[in-house]
Amino acid sequence: MSDSVSTGSAGSTNSTDAASAASPANASTQRIPLSLIDFCTLYSGESTADTMSRSVEFARSAEKLGFSRIWYAEHHNMPHIASSVPALIMAHVGAHTDSIRLGAGGVMLPNHSPYSIAEQYGTLAEMYPGRIDLGLGRAPGTDMHTLGRALRRDPRAAENFPDDVRQLQGFLGAPEDSPVPGVIAIPGRNTNVPLFILGSSMFGASLAAKYGLPYAFASHFAPQHLENATAYYRENFQPSEYLSEPYVIAAVNVIADETTEGAQQQFDQVARSRVRAFAARGRKITDAQLEDLVHSPQGQQIISMLHYTAVGTEDEVRDYLQDFAATAHADELMISLQGTTFDDTAAGMQHLAHAWQLG
Repeated sequence: MSDSVSTGSAGSTNSTDAASAASPANASTQRIPLSLIDFCTLYSGESTADTMSRSVEFARSAEKLGFSRIWYAEHHNMPHIASSVPALIMAHVGAHTDSIRLGAGGVMLPNHSPYSIAEQYGTLAEMYPGRIDLGLGRAPGTDMHTLGRALRRDPRAAENFPDDVRQLQGFLGAPEDSPVPGVIAIPGRNTNVPLFILGSSMFGASLAAKYGLPYAFASHFAPQHLENATAYYRENFQPSEYLSEPYVIAAVNVIADETTEGAQQQFDQVARSRVRAFAARGRKITDAQLEDLVHSPQGQQIISMLHYTAVGTEDEVRDYLQDFAATAHADELMISLQGTTFDDTAAGMQHLAHAWQLG
């Protein structure tokens, strides 16, 4: 399964006004900022309360090590992911940290009214000034059954995503910019929370370029269109009042260990865990059945989602990420630390920070 891990080619990066929402690159190494995704993973035998406490620990460690930001993604009806309400997690983590930026990566905007999101993230911006990001996606963040029967959302709501982004911008801006006359988001108005368009296809790249907003590509699980999407975004970017130059965040998985062999063993375990979760769909299966699934076309397709994964020692991970940043035309990397236990993930964070010379 190691052949599912690929490396990019060398290249250059550039800076942008979005630097106000990100830490500057380390001048001594000329490396771009690193940020983190926290899925609030529920490991075997854990309670949700355990996960929430660990997310605070994770963020405090990331802040001390020098990571730029942490994002939390909206997911629903996923047994091993507890980040269903990013705003609440951000409020909790914000109270226990001092400087690291916190964001939604992202809010699935078709699931909500732009007005309610403006109020939520406007509240966070007032609580933690200069620390809040708002990434926006148009996918449901769940299965269609949950979307329709439990969330009671219309799948066609995604068609309104471009207009919803504009409405959200209005509610977060000056009162006279409100898209609904006489209606003001309180909190929300005048906070101008930085918005990021999230995507895994050309749609998000096109919208982010047209609206002059920063673009974050979900290459940690959807690698297919990374290079085309980020190149299109840069070539077609239209400066706006929010951003004068294009700004790309590219997500990538990382498994860092003291030895190459140890990291590869972790990767194999992570890959099998993913196949079990996605292919077995909650059914109990034997090790032999899992092995068959791993080598099936379905299993290989699931593993291919991990195509962009840095696996190895600190030096190997650093070299991989530098190449990946060039491949992705990235100004910043959003790291998804992989591991089958929190201890593995925490150790990987330490290795990554040392490799990148953060802090």
